[in-house]
Amino acid sequence: MFGESHDLANELPEFKEQIHKLKMEDRHFSRLYEEYQEVNLTIQRSEQEIEVHSDEYMEELKLKRLHLKDDLFKMLRETV
Repeated sequence: MFGESHDLANELPEFKEQIHKLKMEDRHFSRLYEEYQEVNLTIQRSEQEIEVHSDEYMEELKLKRLHLKDDLFKMLRETV
């Protein structure tokens, strides 16, 4: 939805400490996290009409963000 923050720390606030720790210690997590952030930023810029993308491309990006979030969430759950 437009205007909502999908930053990973906002999406998964209960894992804020683990997110920071894994970003520092796990290269794979860090790479996925950066990719999530880049996709999320592109979506935000399009929603704010700073960039213009087709509806199809936006749907692809949103699906990619969801898959990345799922992968990151699985990795975070394993640390608990």
